[in-house]
Amino acid sequence: IILTDSQGHSPTLRHHLQRKHVVFSESARSEAVEMTKDVFLISVYLVERRWYEQWKEYVETGDQNSSSFPGQIDNTELFEELDSYHLKERLVENEDFVLIPAEAWHKLLAWYGMVEVQPALERKVVDLPSLVKVEVYPVEIFLCLHSNMENVVTAQFSHTIQKVMMKQFDVVEGAETRLWMKSSDTSCERLRNVHVRVLDSCLSSGMTVIMEMRNADGTWPSSRPQIMNSVEEQDSYRGQPGVCGLTNLGNTCFMNSALQCLSNTPPLTEYFLRNAYLEELNFTNPLGMKGEIAEAYADVIKQMWSGRHYSVVPRIFKTKVGHFASQFLGYQQHDSQELLSFLLDGLHEDLNRVKNKEYIELRDAAGRPDQEVAEEAWRNHRRRNDSAIVDTFHGLFKSTLVCPECRKVSVTFDPFCYLSVPLPVSKDRVMEVFFVSLDPVAKPVQMVVADVFNHRFYKLYHADESLSCILDRDDIFVYELNRGSVEEEGDEVVLALYLRERSHYRDYGSGSSSYGTSLFGHPLLMTVPRGQCSRDALYHLFLQRLQQPCEDEEEERGECLPCLPQANERQAKRKGCEARRRKLLFSIQAVNSNGTTERGMGEDGSAFSFSSQPYVAMDWDPDMKKKYYNENEAEKYVKHQSMEVPHQQTTVQLQECIELFTTVETLEEENPWYCPMCKKHQLATKKLDLWSLPEVLIIHLKRFSYTKYSREKLDIIVDFPLRLVTSCLKTGTNGEPPSRYDLIAVSNHYGGLRDGHYTSYARNKDNGQWYYFDDSKVTYAREEQIVTNAAYLLFYHRQDKIRQPTLPAPLDSSSPTQPANDVTSPKHDGMEGATPCVNMETD
Repeated sequence: IILTDSQGHSPTLRHHLQRKHVVFSESARSEAVEMTKDVFLISVYLVERRWYEQWKEYVETGDQNSSSFPGQIDNTELFEELDSYHLKERLVENEDFVLIPAEAWHKLLAWYGMVEVQPALERKVVDLPSLVKVEVYPVEIFLCLHSNMENVVTAQFSHTIQKVMMKQFDVVEGAETRLWMKSSDTSCERLRNVHVRVLDSCLSSGMTVIMEMRNADGTWPSSRPQIMNSVEEQDSYRGQPGVCGLTNLGNTCFMNSALQCLSNTPPLTEYFLRNAYLEELNFTNPLGMKGEIAEAYADVIKQMWSGRHYSVVPRIFKTKVGHFASQFLGYQQHDSQELLSFLLDGLHEDLNRVKNKEYIELRDAAGRPDQEVAEEAWRNHRRRNDSAIVDTFHGLFKSTLVCPECRKVSVTFDPFCYLSVPLPVSKDRVMEVFFVSLDPVAKPVQMVVADVFNHRFYKLYHADESLSCILDRDDIFVYELNRGSVEEEGDEVVLALYLRERSHYRDYGSGSSSYGTSLFGHPLLMTVPRGQCSRDALYHLFLQRLQQPCEDEEEERGECLPCLPQANERQAKRKGCEARRRKLLFSIQAVNSNGTTERGMGEDGSAFSFSSQPYVAMDWDPDMKKKYYNENEAEKYVKHQSMEVPHQQTTVQLQECIELFTTVETLEEENPWYCPMCKKHQLATKKLDLWSLPEVLIIHLKRFSYTKYSREKLDIIVDFPLRLVTSCLKTGTNGEPPSRYDLIAVSNHYGGLRDGHYTSYARNKDNGQWYYFDDSKVTYAREEQIVTNAAYLLFYHRQDKIRQPTLPAPLDSSSPTQPANDVTSPKHDGMEGATPCVNMETD
């Protein structure tokens, strides 16, 4: 349909074609929307179809006196009722109404007018991700502030919700807000993308949108997390921003340590504090967490840097981490480096500025200069990965592979987020064992090695097993056995002997009349002739084995019972021995490896029959055990002179670790390289070099060794500098002058694999002071305390990017004014001079 500006009624169609005209077709509408997208919304108008068809017929006839003259625009048939002018439900385009663009509407309105009182049915064309849609039925929603939910405003609009609400409620420009959608059943759901329009957000009529503003202390009114100081203290406490503890939620020191290091990384923290992340939240990235990890991290950082808290509880952050990374669910101890790796990757994907990642085919270097190939690799990386994390933490490796057969050289450049460097260690290993001898003077001939745990044998080792399967935390016992007194092989049995104490009461609840038992003491291993496996014979053999010689040979040995009474014929004649023999000190039962009684084995007094590794138990009557078994004496041991030799603490330089990282190595059989020249997989040699380094360099010291046989921790000291010059690190240099880095944070791990504890050192970006973070406790620290054998993650910041402290150091930490009674880090002897910055007692 073509219109023109004319005097009076519309002239003939031919006259229309000769004039300036406006076309309102579907294609033109889409084109107009495309041209004005992201500028403003296109308006269209609803016109009742019968009026429109009559007008169309009137125009086409060219007879201005025709009876088809439409008269005033009349949309009466479109309304449910004329009082409210609400549209009828389920109106259909081109059956009930037609849509015309705004310019055509205004001309029709000027030429024909409109039935009095009726409103113009203006609607917006909304550009959704997959289609262009006219919002025929505007969503009617209710708006309010969290701080004043009584003041509700009804609104119908298609614009961005956040902007409308901020204007409606006079919210200060730049204030950080978030929105909640509340349906009629009172359930609330977070509207994470505050920049969406009504249709994008899936809002329906009748829902309420609630806006809240972040508190000055970094919390949100709707979900204020628990904090360590009381409400009254919150308003009065003003501390140094960033000097804030994190409550241990149960084995979450690994998380707290990593968070404190990242919190004291200036470029990342300032990025969140100035709200730059809000414009870059990526809600559609399939590799991300829909912005939830970034928002949860931002909440923790804003609370820690508000200066309003002694300590905060990162419970919501912990929940979010477990939701997106199931390995961190629950409250088991984990690795701070693994948490850091997940967090950096999650933050990157949640903040990735690239919304649609393009496919990029990688090219081989093919002899091109390294500089050219490296620049191409970095450009390709940034085309798919562009975020504050990449800006701050990503660098570039140079990887060189050489085929052992055709000598093909392949050079690639790969991005990295942190360096995981190995620790050079000696293959020698010092182990502590308990040696249980038959004759302390004679040289042992036959021995068995066992892992003893919880009063029983956890494992009996075979002679051909490797020492690597023994962990440092294991309690290893080496037992001397008899010296081959039986000539024929197979006529001896190696018995595993447990000590058990019977209960005073019978275990009627189990359906039998037997006594309950509990293991105690250390188990024993001893060889027994197979023909002496009856209860009576074993009783006397065990009694002899447990005898402890009396120091004074002249003393009546029957009265000298450090562990057990002597069992020889001379003592048996003494007064009282007959009474003891009538009541046995213990009974003998066949048991399984766990120390549980095996029913029906040797119960008739006959010889025991063992089909596999034989286990037996001495079941002590409680009264006899109390009278004749001295537990203190039984637990004693003599330290061998080798125990007095001090264990030399190994120290290596950080540069040695980097050099080991860049050493040429041969690929393992499980991970071969496909040579494009040989057309087959090869065990090529590989060398990594550091090509370009990031603004913040994270170095992970690989203290934990994991093999299929063992898990162990290396406690050697890595001497790392507080001021690092990269010329000592880079072997694949790109020709740039060496960079200088300052240490800004260290994640520490104390203890072993099972019972370890994480803490951190960090330098505050505002006052330059070092602090020691131990969960909810924070103390002053000095630079000379930082290098220890507990250092695990090192954070370095490039000097030319460091902003000088804006505040003076709080005090001279070398002459503290407060007592240092808050430092509780285990196995840590470098903090005696540290002083508490603030009192950080937890509830």
